[in-house]
This record gives sequence, structure tokens and C-alpha cells, in this order.
Amino acid sequence: MRTLILATILLGLLSACVTLSPSPTPPPLHPTSTQPSPTQPFVPPTATTAPTFTLSPSPAQSVPAPDPARLVWRPFIRGLERPVDLADLGNGQLLVLEQVGQVRRVVNGQVQPAPFLDLRDRVGSQGSEQGLLGIALDPEFERNGLFYLNYTDRQGNSVIARYALAPDGQLGDPNSEERLLYVEQPYANHNGGGLVFGPDGYLYIGLGDGGSAGDPQGRAQDPNTLLGKMLRIDVRGAQPYAIPADNPFADGRGGQPEIWALGLRNPWRYAFDSATGDLYIADVGQNRWEEVDYLPAGAPSGANFGWNYREGTHPYKGNPPPGLVLIDPVWEYGHDQGRCSITGGFVYRGQALPELQGVYIFGDYCGGQVWGLWRTPEGAWQALELARTSANISAFGQDRQGELYLLDHRGGVLYRLERP
Repeated sequence: MRTLILATILLGLLSACVTLSPSPTPPPLHPTSTQPSPTQPFVPPTATTAPTFTLSPSPAQSVPAPDPARLVWRPFIRGLERPVDLADLGNGQLLVLEQVGQVRRVVNGQVQPAPFLDLRDRVGSQGSEQGLLGIALDPEFERNGLFYLNYTDRQGNSVIARYALAPDGQLGDPNSEERLLYVEQPYANHNGGGLVFGPDGYLYIGLGDGGSAGDPQGRAQDPNTLLGKMLRIDVRGAQPYAIPADNPFADGRGGQPEIWALGLRNPWRYAFDSATGDLYIADVGQNRWEEVDYLPAGAPSGANFGWNYREGTHPYKGNPPPGLVLIDPVWEYGHDQGRCSITGGFVYRGQALPELQGVYIFGDYCGGQVWGLWRTPEGAWQALELARTSANISAFGQDRQGELYLLDHRGGVLYRLERP
């Protein structure tokens, strides 16, 4: 989320359903442009021993192009304050994160008056990209009542913390906080903020490059800092956590042991396909290119997604050293098309909209566009613009049935994807 700036494009809140309309000409997969810079970023000392990747995607399926006219984003909840993430508790209960530091509980479509958890005493949300940013329920939440939050504190630094339910089992206990990670942030932007449990049971933590512009200190390529990385930790293996043995620097030599992947600018939402285990990452660009990164299930750790050598598929600063393998995005779009900041979503695996099976749904924060992306049986990636909404899309959500939601940051509305 490069810029959750409330004064960007002031688009009005939809008063009814957000109707999807097809784009007459879908954006090209790889538009061409370059933005080289003579500045050489940090070169990791282990660059020449970077792993070699043979990406073997999950078997492609024949996905016909969805018909946008048969889809609608219908208002589900109104009156939220800067919503940024969603989790499903089951039994008709959803949790919605508000950036100011509250977790709101929604029961059968109604926002409850009392918050599920109020952390405004410790969350700093002065900056447009700061605040309470991400939630992940423990895979055994129904048994242990544990959940994890990613927020920036009042000093602007990132906190990854574990919480438990209060004794009544209905609300979260603010006094149960157990800090797992504390990461100092040099600037107020590019904090990342997502939390996701992978199919392997490990907790994945996306952190941005620390902010400013262009990653001036080369943090995304520096294995000695956690910034600009995807982290992976085992929250059940030890206290406060253990390091998975196959993390690239698990032994602490050559880099921070929590690192799982490198070269990210600001991963604003990422998700594992619940059917295949494939990983999709929406990485916010600098000022020209937004990208979708992809790793198939079982890909080795140590992937390097290229920032800041590249912005998308395009040169940005310096040249990568010999032997450094960079993973190109599977899709990108340029700012010349009128958008500004990608927001990642989910691969649809619900039952209500079978034509979307296997389609990755994502959008743009400023423009409100929603796209679908999928891989053809021939192995090519195909994208289609599915919607032009008036929402500032801060996140998508997925419930236990695989149905999808869209969070309107400025309008405070939670939408659900349905039939007209």
C-alpha cells in the first residue's frame, strides 16, 4: 500500500451496488518502458549463491473469461472507519480491522456496538500508511482462541503480536498481547502490514522496504534487515517463535533468519490459493508499475522479486550481480493507465460464482478498478478488468466458504461479491 492518502482521488461512496462493467481493452500484460538510475543499491554478500528457481505452476485450468455483467459488489456493512482487513470467525461472525486501532465484530451482517478489540492506546495511525494493518487467526483458533495482529505503534515502528480471547470467549483481550517481532521503521510509509498463515502452518509476514522513495538504502536487497522482505516464522515451535529450517538464512549466517523472500517494495496483501497452495503477492510500485508476483506451491525459499533493481519487469536502479536470480511478476500495469497503488486479493474458491473458480481477484486503491487474473491451459497469464468502482480499495476479504468481500477505505463500506 504505497499510498493510502485520503486526499488522492476523492471518489464518492456508492449509494447502491457497485455494478461491474467490462473494460473495452484489457491492459496489456507487459507494457514496455524503462526507468534506469545510475545509483547502485546494496548487493547482498550471498548474491552469487542465490538459489536457482524452476517454477512449475500448479496445473492450469480452462477458465472462460468471466462475464462482468453477471457480477455485482453489493454493500454488506456500512459505517466502518478506514477498514483495512477482514477475518472470518465462523457462525456468521466477521472481524473487520479499522486502521485507527479497533477490531470490529460483525454478526449476521450487523456491526456490534462494542469493538472486538480496542488498541487505540498503543496503535499509531497518524501517517496514511500507519495503524492497525493486518490480522491472521491461528490455524487452531477454534481450540486455542489465538490470533495475530500487525500494527505500527505510536513511535511508527512495526509490531507483530499474538493475542488471546478474553475469558468470556467472545471478545479479544488487549492485556494478552505477546510481542513476537518489533521492527524499527525509518519512514512513515511502506510498512507492509499483512499476516497470513501458509499451508505449511507457518506465519508469513510482509514488510515494506522502510519507505521514502526508491529504497535509497537498498534495504529490499539487504539480507541483514527485515525490511522489504517476506518473513516466515513458526509460532508453535518455540517461544516466542522458531525459525523454519528451510528459511534461506535459518542458521543466521548471511542474513536474518526470519527472511523467507527478498526484493519487495511494499507487499500490500498477499494470499495462498486455498486449493493449490500457490502464493500471490501484490507489490506496490514506485511511480510507474504495479505488479502481481506468483510462486507455485513447493517453490524453494529465498525468492528474490527484484526491487529495487527492477520496478515490475523494468530496470530501476543498478544491475543485479551475476548469479542473482530475480523472479519477474506474472502481470503488471502502468500508471499511464490512470491507477496508482495495487491491492492484492484472493483466488476465488467459493460456490456462488462458479465461473470465477481459479481466478485471482485484485484491484487498485486510487482508481477502484477490479481485475481477474488466471493462467490458461497453454501456461499464459490472462487478465480482464471486471469492475470500475468508486471505492478506495484497501483490501479484499475471504470468508470460510470462499466468497469474496471488498473494503472501501474512504467510504467505510464492506462489499460482498454476488449476483445482480
